[in-house]
Amino acid sequence: MSSPQGSMPTPGARDGVDTRLRRGARATTTTPHSPATTSHPHRVAIIGGGPGGLYTAALLKRLAPDRQVTVWERNAPDDTFGFGVVLSDETLGGIEHADPAVHAALKADFVRWDDIDIVHRGTRQTSTGHGFAALGRRRLLEILHDRCRSLGVDLRFRAEAPRPDRLAREYDLVVAADGVHSTTRETYRDAFRPRLTTHRCRYVWLAADFAFEAFRFDIAETEHGVMQLHGYPYAPDASTVIVEMREEVWEGAGFDELDESESTARCANIFADALGGRPLKSNKSAWTAFRTVVNERWWHGNVVLLGDAAHTAHFSIGSGTKLAVEDALALAACLEEQPTIENALTAYEEERRPVVASTQRAAKASLEWFEDLSRYVDQPPRRFAFNLLTRSRRVTHDNLRLRDPRFTESVEHEFGCPPGTPPMFTPFRLRGLTLRNRVVVSPMDMYSATDGVPGDFHLVHLGARALGGAGLVMTEMVCVSERGRITPGCAGLYTARQAEAWRRITDFVHAQAPGTAIGVQLGHSGRKGSTRLMWEGMDEPLPEGNWPLVAPSPLPYKPGGQVPRELSRAELTDVREQFTAAAARAARAGFDLLELHCAHGYLLSGFLSPLTNRRTDAYGGSPENRLRFPLEVFDAVRGVWPEDRPMTVRVSAADWTEGGTTPEEAVAVARAFAAHGADAVDVSTGQVVSDERPEFGRSYQAPYADRIRHEAGVPVIAVGAISSWDDVNSLILAGRTDLCALARPHLYDPHWTLHAAAEQDYEGPGVVWPAPYRAGSRRPVTGRTDALRPGFTPYGGRQDV
Repeated sequence: MSSPQGSMPTPGARDGVDTRLRRGARATTTTPHSPATTSHPHRVAIIGGGPGGLYTAALLKRLAPDRQVTVWERNAPDDTFGFGVVLSDETLGGIEHADPAVHAALKADFVRWDDIDIVHRGTRQTSTGHGFAALGRRRLLEILHDRCRSLGVDLRFRAEAPRPDRLAREYDLVVAADGVHSTTRETYRDAFRPRLTTHRCRYVWLAADFAFEAFRFDIAETEHGVMQLHGYPYAPDASTVIVEMREEVWEGAGFDELDESESTARCANIFADALGGRPLKSNKSAWTAFRTVVNERWWHGNVVLLGDAAHTAHFSIGSGTKLAVEDALALAACLEEQPTIENALTAYEEERRPVVASTQRAAKASLEWFEDLSRYVDQPPRRFAFNLLTRSRRVTHDNLRLRDPRFTESVEHEFGCPPGTPPMFTPFRLRGLTLRNRVVVSPMDMYSATDGVPGDFHLVHLGARALGGAGLVMTEMVCVSERGRITPGCAGLYTARQAEAWRRITDFVHAQAPGTAIGVQLGHSGRKGSTRLMWEGMDEPLPEGNWPLVAPSPLPYKPGGQVPRELSRAELTDVREQFTAAAARAARAGFDLLELHCAHGYLLSGFLSPLTNRRTDAYGGSPENRLRFPLEVFDAVRGVWPEDRPMTVRVSAADWTEGGTTPEEAVAVARAFAAHGADAVDVSTGQVVSDERPEFGRSYQAPYADRIRHEAGVPVIAVGAISSWDDVNSLILAGRTDLCALARPHLYDPHWTLHAAAEQDYEGPGVVWPAPYRAGSRRPVTGRTDALRPGFTPYGGRQDV
């Protein structure tokens, strides 16, 4: 009753396996109790005989031999869908300590391999050192059937489970492991509040009667579009083969009109080279679109969801069976540790939810990469392979460098890295400005100016980060008028005094941190102005001294907030002139680069988003009309900004709410600015409306930069929870961005870039230590250095450490 999951796992990922069962099984007896007074249920009903349900049954029965555990499975014992499953070493470790008998049986049947082959346009790239283990899904079920029978679990095959509400009345605990189409979840929909998302690719599970030498990705570029094969061995003479393609490609190729045997034969013909001309076989194999399942709650009363019923993650990171088995381990442990079923189910969900959420974020990145595969097919072969391997963001440049240094070095060489130079320390040219590395200190509002004048704080803040080695240091949003400020503490460039203060800062950077560029971000607050300093109440109105706001349309940013006045045509001209005057002052102040702030719901962003622009004149309505005023401002600023100095634009590529800017519109916006002379697009998201629901996660905004870079053909700056130098190297080498802007890491460590160089043992022109700091260019030694190396005692005997 569970859906087949288990293609490629992400090697090196942190699996989050619960290991508390390593203390051994609880072999005492129990007696029936009310669910409210015990977490050791005597009567347990399990709906679904997939790996998750069966393993839960085995664990619960082993922990309490007199416990009555019944499993209902609508299919026959030897019915299964899909062919092979992959489990990580960490998951296997959890199984080994929880039930050595199951682990021993699995271990005897596993097929192991280390390589990943990526075949594209007749070229095969091989990366090694990954470590996979797989076995047949049918064999996995046989092992679990045998273990359940040996423990006395009541297995009922070809049997529909009674209704969940009936089971909940008759049993102490009901475990719903009934798969992606869970009847239990639907029965209690109001309690679980599921969200199901159907994705854009069709895929089918097939098999081949031979073993691939490695995990294999094959890319076929057909007249109908791009198709891909995911294949891996699961037995000495058998491999799983998954064929996947976009819905429109599937229809264009006529798969929607073929029966099962015809479809299987067509797939074998398309991927004949990968298969060596051998046929494929099916097993009730139907084309389907993947569905991501997310539930707001995982349990209700004494009913709990497990595996695909609770959550799904795309097969391309091999997570379905793994997650279900780990759910079973965690549920059994929580039932043993907690005093009541309610406490146990609460602990189970609290423990598993963040692990699953992390996996689902990685799976989403992976499935979207394959959905958009056609975007990357023109990349050089090694870079394409690296991009594929790092698509989920769990496998990184540093992971691959440790596992397969030869492959990683070949990708770096193809990219143009000099020997020993990490990608982040390669130069990048924007118009007449060459940045010595790819790190940008992202604009960060400091709210510490007086009358718009930057003072000693700004000198130290920006000067320290310039000394810290970044290729480009950006100011906070510098406001073009007094009424264009966000708060009373915002810096400006609307007076000569402000320009002089900025000149003091740029002079310091150029003199004391030669080779570091400093850029200014110009903006106008629009409807988000006249608010308190961030630490006094972000986006909250001032208690007194408010100034009137202007915006494209008279819509407050927050309910109950100040309503801005809709800008008239004459006022639009005034605002445009404020931007050009500020840009001219910025040029005289010595800035190397200028960025126009068209993001985060400020004035120019307010014109771009359909959520904030309700105008009926030439500046509202269609995407082209909404672009009109920001482009007019850009053109005016470009006209006064020195020709040899670059200009960038920051945009919000998503509003994170229904009816907002679409990805297609974001690409069109970027393309339009590039056509008007923007040298790069700084791709952010959100902060346009107050009721947004961002999907936070590591590098969560980078996919938007990736799309704009490839579809608009313009250099991009990626932002958004990029926190490690490994992330920077990975994103750049994969071709998802040209530059990476980091904010909070530079607040934590002003010398972040210098330390990134030291941690990678890099010394070269991509980063230069200031002479007074050079003694700190090596990480200080900590701890003992004279300790005995592990492995042998002084007397030659083996140690156990």
